[in-house]
Amino acid sequence: MTSLLPHPPVIPTSTTGDWMHDRLTEARGVLADTTQHPDSLVILAARVVVGQSDDARECGDALEVLRLLDRRPLHAIAAAAFPKGGAA
Repeated sequence: MTSLLPHPPVIPTSTTGDWMHDRLTEARGVLADTTQHPDSLVILAARVVVGQSDDARECGDALEVLRLLDRRPLHAIAAAAFPKGGAA
């Protein structure tokens, strides 16, 4: 017979209640210190920033990171980052 856990597992909850805002904040943190993270995580963070940020300069910086780390051609990176062609 199996016994129940004494306490339910802790599942982190959003402090702001806005899941996407929290992910964007995490992605910005990864991009702020790229040397401490694997390239795959930096690429993922840059994609999140490009897709979620309203700041054109921040998006441009994130695209530059993608250009440096992602081995695909720039048009493929842009197409992946903006699946609707940039339209909202």
